[in-house]
Amino acid sequence: MAKKRKRRRGFGAALGRILGFLAASVMCGVLAASLVVPAVAAAGMGVSSSIGFFENLPAELTVQPPSQATKVLTSDGQLIATFYAENRVKVPLDQMSPFIKDGIVAIEDSRFYEHAGVDPQGILRAVVSNLTKGGEQGASTITQQYVTSILNEAQLSQDRPDAVVLNGQKNFGDKLREMKLAISLEKKYTKDQILEGYLNIVFFSSNAYGIEAAARYFFSISAKDLTLPQAALLAGLVNSPTLYNPATNPDKSIARRNQVLSEMLRLHKITQAQHDEAVATPIQLKITPQQQGCANAAMAPYFCDYISHLILNNPAYGPTEPERERRLYRGGLTITTTLDSRLQAAAQAQVDGTAGANPDRWAASLLTIQPGSGKILAMAQNTVFLPQPGKFDTNLNFNVDAKDAQGNDLNGAGGFQPGSTMKPFTFAEWLNEGKSLTAQVDASRRVYPLGFPWKDSCGKVLGAYSTAQANPALGATDDLQNAEDGFYRPMPVNYGLYNSINTATFASASSSISAVSRRWWTP
Repeated sequence: MAKKRKRRRGFGAALGRILGFLAASVMCGVLAASLVVPAVAAAGMGVSSSIGFFENLPAELTVQPPSQATKVLTSDGQLIATFYAENRVKVPLDQMSPFIKDGIVAIEDSRFYEHAGVDPQGILRAVVSNLTKGGEQGASTITQQYVTSILNEAQLSQDRPDAVVLNGQKNFGDKLREMKLAISLEKKYTKDQILEGYLNIVFFSSNAYGIEAAARYFFSISAKDLTLPQAALLAGLVNSPTLYNPATNPDKSIARRNQVLSEMLRLHKITQAQHDEAVATPIQLKITPQQQGCANAAMAPYFCDYISHLILNNPAYGPTEPERERRLYRGGLTITTTLDSRLQAAAQAQVDGTAGANPDRWAASLLTIQPGSGKILAMAQNTVFLPQPGKFDTNLNFNVDAKDAQGNDLNGAGGFQPGSTMKPFTFAEWLNEGKSLTAQVDASRRVYPLGFPWKDSCGKVLGAYSTAQANPALGATDDLQNAEDGFYRPMPVNYGLYNSINTATFASASSSISAVSRRWWTP
């Protein structure tokens, strides 16, 4: 009885496969008729309705350039930093190794140069294989995959990741639309143009979009220099970038690479000797991690941050901030700045050496501006963006204001109290007004309340210095004080400069007409 039940189960399974094969054949016939030769629509209601649905689908596909990285350069062409949402560098087909072109066609779509965007033979072969062998063989051509990538890239560029449709998520309508667009695309572009677009947009890993970025990331070379085993490995990666990632799954990656090599040999794209040598070659990765943004800048990270804020605040790069952000991270801009890399190196060395080991987190900054033009030639500070042992880390830029004239954020510290560095300017103005440095001033005064009658040629001054108006943010916690006692008395004004007497300096500033002479103490 057990043998009879076993035979019945075997017969039932075989019958199921046969019926499945017949059903698949009918379905492929309907699909092929509706896609390839719609004129045969009269062959029944099933075919007719399929064709009607198909013909109502959109046939136009706008091919926009895929997202590319933006480069920020110094005036002498040195790289400061890159910005990207997808690490991609577009290259023409003739700048790609012939091995990657042959490898990707061999493993993904061996009839690429024979079909018109959709391959009915491939569809039938995949359906039969999946029904009879229980596999999950795909049937999308390179053109269809390119269509899907274009549609998904358009959604991502509009910040709509939820609208991205992956292969396993497509329904029958999605597949029909993809097929119709693929047929339309083949009428508009040559096979080489489609292959070039596909290899520039396809996803290889989260660190590499397109073949050039993949070659640089996994092997630290350009796509034109890929060897046969390297190209075959990357061609195999496209099917499942996670499963066949050579850095995390080397065994599966080698097996997939060798499958690509076997297909290339079967299609006479390589010789047996080339195949055998490539199969015997171990994976030799030379991964170059791709870093982007100002925190990973090659130089001048705070200048980089300043530049990025100028772009994000400027309507010339888009009417809204999200559009400007997309332009920066996806637009493939090349931004050449005024920074001089040689002066920047000297400025950075200077600020780094100012505070030494810096256990107390002292800050130093330096800004070099070209007289006349106003060009920023160097912008440095001794801090770092990302925490590092023994370093003072901050994201704030000490060289710029907190906001620009329109109130837009510049990520600046907003300035610091300059303290006694303003005293020479105060006394320079004192002399400029024809006054003597031996003139007597009242250095006993320690309170300058709001409403004090300051003299100013530029407008009314509202600054004050008293206990009631002390500004802790500027270090003012009490009335005006000197470092030493005994100097709260009338004295020559030069004591304010030579002995750094604060009360004498304030007394001189109270009768000066220069606005700049009071900037150092105004809250």
